[in-house]
Amino acid sequence: MKTYYVYIMSSSSDVLYIGVTNDLPRRVSEHKLKLIDGFTKKYNCNRLVYYEDYSDIKQAIAREKYLKGKRRSCKDELVESKNPFWKDLSEEWT
Repeated sequence: MKTYYVYIMSSSSDVLYIGVTNDLPRRVSEHKLKLIDGFTKKYNCNRLVYYEDYSDIKQAIAREKYLKGKRRSCKDELVESKNPFWKDLSEEWT
Protein backbone atom coordinates (compact mmCIF):
# COMPACT_ATOMS: atom_id res chain seq x y z
CA MET A 1 0.00 0.00 0.00
CA LYS A 2 1.29 3.43 -0.96
CA THR A 3 1.66 6.12 1.69
CA TYR A 4 1.16 9.84 1.05
CA TYR A 5 2.35 12.65 3.27
CA VAL A 6 1.14 16.15 4.00
CA TYR A 7 4.08 18.07 5.37
CA ILE A 8 5.11 21.50 6.58
CA MET A 9 8.53 22.99 5.91
CA SER A 10 9.75 26.11 7.72
CA SER A 11 12.49 28.63 7.12
CA SER A 12 14.73 30.15 9.79
CA SER A 13 12.51 33.25 9.57
CA ASP A 14 9.43 31.06 10.14
CA VAL A 15 7.97 31.16 6.63
CA LEU A 16 5.84 28.03 6.17
CA TYR A 17 5.31 25.81 3.15
CA ILE A 18 2.70 23.04 3.04
CA GLY A 19 3.00 20.26 0.50
CA VAL A 20 2.01 16.69 -0.33
CA THR A 21 4.23 13.84 -1.56
CA ASN A 22 4.46 10.07 -1.77
CA ASP A 23 8.17 10.05 -0.82
CA LEU A 24 8.81 12.32 2.15
CA PRO A 25 12.58 11.76 2.55
CA ARG A 26 13.19 12.45 -1.15
CA ARG A 27 10.98 15.54 -1.19
CA VAL A 28 12.51 17.00 1.97
CA SER A 29 15.97 16.42 0.49
CA GLU A 30 14.92 18.26 -2.68
CA HIS A 31 13.78 21.22 -0.56
CA LYS A 32 16.98 21.25 1.50
CA LEU A 33 19.22 21.06 -1.58
CA LYS A 34 17.10 23.69 -3.40
CA LEU A 35 16.72 21.39 -6.41
CA ILE A 36 13.31 22.75 -7.42
CA ASP A 37 12.67 26.38 -8.27
CA GLY A 38 9.77 27.90 -6.42
CA PHE A 39 8.53 29.00 -3.03
CA THR A 40 10.72 26.83 -0.79
CA LYS A 41 13.87 27.74 -2.71
CA LYS A 42 13.02 31.46 -2.68
CA TYR A 43 12.20 31.54 1.04
CA ASN A 44 14.73 28.90 2.16
CA CYS A 45 12.16 26.56 3.72
CA ASN A 46 14.56 23.81 4.71
CA ARG A 47 13.30 22.39 8.02
CA LEU A 48 10.65 19.67 8.17
CA VAL A 49 8.57 20.68 11.18
CA TYR A 50 5.42 18.59 10.73
CA TYR A 51 3.95 15.74 8.71
CA GLU A 52 0.96 13.42 8.56
CA ASP A 53 0.57 10.21 6.57
CA TYR A 54 -2.38 8.96 4.52
CA SER A 55 -3.15 5.86 2.50
CA ASP A 56 -5.44 7.77 0.11
CA ILE A 57 -4.02 10.50 -2.13
CA LYS A 58 -7.41 12.25 -2.30
CA GLN A 59 -7.48 12.56 1.49
CA ALA A 60 -3.92 13.86 1.53
CA ILE A 61 -4.63 16.49 -1.13
CA ALA A 62 -7.84 17.55 0.64
CA ARG A 63 -5.91 17.93 3.92
CA GLU A 64 -3.17 19.94 2.20
CA LYS A 65 -5.74 22.34 0.73
CA TYR A 66 -7.54 22.58 4.06
CA LEU A 67 -4.34 23.47 5.91
CA LYS A 68 -3.30 26.00 3.29
CA GLY A 69 -6.61 27.78 3.90
CA LYS A 70 -6.19 27.99 7.66
CA ARG A 71 -4.90 30.99 9.57
CA ARG A 72 -1.22 31.06 10.50
CA SER A 73 -2.05 30.67 14.19
CA CYS A 74 -3.84 27.36 13.46
CA LYS A 75 -0.82 26.09 11.53
CA ASP A 76 1.47 27.08 14.37
CA GLU A 77 -0.74 25.24 16.88
CA LEU A 78 -0.73 22.14 14.67
CA VAL A 79 3.08 22.10 14.46
CA GLU A 80 3.47 22.75 18.18
CA SER A 81 1.04 19.93 19.05
CA LYS A 82 3.62 17.40 17.81
CA ASN A 83 6.82 19.43 17.60
CA PRO A 84 6.80 22.12 20.34
CA PHE A 85 10.37 23.24 19.69
CA TRP A 86 10.04 23.37 15.89
CA LYS A 87 13.03 21.06 15.43
CA ASP A 88 13.87 19.64 12.02
CA LEU A 89 12.19 16.22 12.11
CA SER A 90 14.25 14.98 9.17
CA GLU A 91 17.42 15.11 11.32
CA GLU A 92 16.11 11.98 13.08
CA TRP A 93 16.44 10.05 9.80
CA THR A 94 20.23 10.23 9.58
